[in-house]
Amino acid sequence: MNKIIIGTGIAILVLGGLVWIARPGSPNGATSSAKSGEALAIEEANNYDFGIVSMAAGKVKHQFKIKNTSNEVVTINKIYTSCMCTTASLTAGGKQFGPYGMPGHDAIPRIDQTVTPNEEVVVEVIFDPAAHGPAGVGRIQRAITVENDAGQPIEFQFVAMVTP
Repeated sequence: MNKIIIGTGIAILVLGGLVWIARPGSPNGATSSAKSGEALAIEEANNYDFGIVSMAAGKVKHQFKIKNTSNEVVTINKIYTSCMCTTASLTAGGKQFGPYGMPGHDAIPRIDQTVTPNEEVVVEVIFDPAAHGPAGVGRIQRAITVENDAGQPIEFQFVAMVTP
């Protein structure tokens, strides 16, 4: 009985060690990437304040710029938003992708658009203050996520004070 417990303990330790070595971000791990770090840099602040936005005035938009500051090609995989009132489009290499919305409300297909070293791409965000109807007044905060193969996703945020 003791041999079974000791054997099981050793197996758990070995398996745990293998999981630790192969974890994402590990220098020895099979899933680590040479592109780790801040390959995609946000050209300005990653948050934007629309100020006071009137439902009656209609949609508002803002452009966020991203630059590949690495020496390697980076691929933008997906873009999605945190709310159905917001869409985001990518302009890269003379092409436009999107608009993309909120997962669960819209299909979020893979973009797989490459960004070469020193190339700048634009994420245009459109916010519809009337999307939530009369109950949607007051301060809002929304997010846009850009998934890429260079590491952590990039997140842009914006705020607004919605009035009728």
